[in-house]
Amino acid sequence: MTEGDARIRFYEPSDDRLVKFSIGKASMECLAVANRSAFFHPFTLSAWVALSCIMIQYLDWWFRPEYGFLGYLTPLPAFGCWGAVILYLMDWFNRSHFEDASLDLLRRPDVADIANYYRRSPSSGLFILEYSGKFVGLIAIDASKDSQSQDTLMVKEKLTSSLKSKHTMPQGTSSVATIRHFYIEEPYRKAGIQKDLLAHAIQHAFKADNAVKEIKVTTTPLILYAQKCIRDAGFALEKPVGKLGIYGWKFDLLVLRRAQWEKQDPVS
Repeated sequence: MTEGDARIRFYEPSDDRLVKFSIGKASMECLAVANRSAFFHPFTLSAWVALSCIMIQYLDWWFRPEYGFLGYLTPLPAFGCWGAVILYLMDWFNRSHFEDASLDLLRRPDVADIANYYRRSPSSGLFILEYSGKFVGLIAIDASKDSQSQDTLMVKEKLTSSLKSKHTMPQGTSSVATIRHFYIEEPYRKAGIQKDLLAHAIQHAFKADNAVKEIKVTTTPLILYAQKCIRDAGFALEKPVGKLGIYGWKFDLLVLRRAQWEKQDPVS
C-alpha cells in the first residue's frame, strides 16, 4: 500500500451520515459475533444434539438403510428444526442487550455534534482512513474535560423525547483521553491497516497536548481484530467493566500511559 493510495484525515461535515452509520454498524457487529459464538458454545451444541435426538426418537426418524442413500438422511429434519429454533432464541436473548448498547452509543453528545465535540481539545479528533478514495475505517479519540463521561442526550425510555437538558461542552484538555469509536471495514482487517490508524490517533493525542497522561479504551473479544490491535499497541488491562449477552461476554477497560508509549516510540 503506497502513501498515495492511503490517507488519514480529519472528519468533515460531509462525512456525518457515513460516520454515524459506521458507528452503529460497529456496535451491532458485536451482536452478530455473539450469536455465532453462542450457537457454537459447547452447552448450546449439546442442547441442540439432545433435543434433536429426542425428536428423532419420538417421531421414529432414525436411519432407514432399506431406503438406500436417502434413508440415511431421515434424521436431518430434526436437526434442522431445532437448529433454526436455537438460532432464533440466541438472537432473541442477545438482541435487546446489544441494541440498547448501540442506541446508548448513538445518543451520546459526541455523535450528536461530531464537529464541535471533537474540536474542544487539540488532542481530540475523529479521523477517517481512506484507501484509493474509499472509506476504510475511523477512530475517535476524546481528550476533552468530559472524556470519561458516559452521559446520553436522550431519555432511554423515550426514543422520541427531546434533549434532557442543554448539554454544556467545556473547552480544554483532560489528563485522560478516551478512544470512543474504532472501526475498520472487514475486507481491510487482514492487512493490519487498523494498526496505522490506531498509532496515528495515539500519537496525535499525546503530541498535541502534554496534559494527556493516559489513553483508555473499552474492548471485548467479540471484536477480536480491534482488541488484538489495541493490546499490541501496548494497552494493558485496568479493570473489567461488565458483561453482556446470554453467555456474559466480557468488556474490559484498557489503558496506555504516556511513559509506556514513550518507551515504545522514543523518537516521538
